[in-house]
Amino acid sequence: MHRLLLLGCLWLLAAPPASGIFQRPTGTPAPLRLQYLLEPLHPTVHTRRGATATLPCVLRALPRNYRVKWSKVEPANYQENVIIITNGLYHKNYGPLSPRVHLRHSHRYDASLTITDVALEDEGRYRCQLVNGLEDESVSLTLHLEGVVFPYQPSNGRYKFNYHEAKRACEQQDSRLATYQQLYKAWTEGLDWCNAGWILDGTVHYPIINSREPCGGRLLLPGVRTYGARDKQKDRFDAFCFTSALQGSQVYFIRGHLNFKEAGQACRNHGAAIAKVGQLYSAWKFSQLDRCDGGWLADGSVRYPITTPRERCGGLPDPGVRSFGFPSKEMRTYGTYCFVGK
Repeated sequence: MHRLLLLGCLWLLAAPPASGIFQRPTGTPAPLRLQYLLEPLHPTVHTRRGATATLPCVLRALPRNYRVKWSKVEPANYQENVIIITNGLYHKNYGPLSPRVHLRHSHRYDASLTITDVALEDEGRYRCQLVNGLEDESVSLTLHLEGVVFPYQPSNGRYKFNYHEAKRACEQQDSRLATYQQLYKAWTEGLDWCNAGWILDGTVHYPIINSREPCGGRLLLPGVRTYGARDKQKDRFDAFCFTSALQGSQVYFIRGHLNFKEAGQACRNHGAAIAKVGQLYSAWKFSQLDRCDGGWLADGSVRYPITTPRERCGGLPDPGVRSFGFPSKEMRTYGTYCFVGK
């Protein structure tokens, strides 16, 4: 062991300065403040759930006795949680991401972080920090999941969730509470919803495209309206959930006149499970699932996805997932949407 440590130290001391192979392309100079780390060419990495994503962090030179520390800023509480620390020879993983992360290490200057089987909670801001005494420096990167935001409320009506119940409800529907950035992006893409809902940081908002009286009045400009931070235990609103595509999955419809219990059994007979709300939204968004048939979902609601609006499919001009609400589970009126995972 002592011999390995000695060899490691000699290796660090003998490391040459970065050669031209690690220089940035002409016209994109690295900021002067970075002495050892290269500024990433693309600070945002786009991926989907279930994929493998790599966040780049490359050194231009290896200082003596250095460490590289990867951490993630959690949007729910803005705390920075350590993921992995390395000195070039050894590394140690930390936290819930530990089983799914490793260093790419394609060469000795490479400290890039690879995340396998990307999950919804992996989206966010990451920091690669070179720890070198008084010369610490870092680069920030964002992992962005392609996804869809949808409003959600329970069967007993609107404004029933406190923050913790809203968080749990989204997770039960194969999603998570949306971040403000996700909600804002959904608004720019056309999300218009008059009911206020919780998002991940504990604030409450609602997105408005068409200003109208019941939603703040006609005189207010379109935008993401905010109630600000609310009491997570006492205050009650709806939820805005976020979900992404899941590789190797499929949502499909079984026609029939089924009650809720029969709908679940019909899916199980096909080796599937009755679909969750987030799974239906994902299939609508990423697989262009388009059906004019109402079908049961796992929460007891009845919905159907429309990518090509038409008169006899709800009559609304925009694509979306339409809802019949939460009918009696004894009704034999609808088919069912089933989900098969990878």
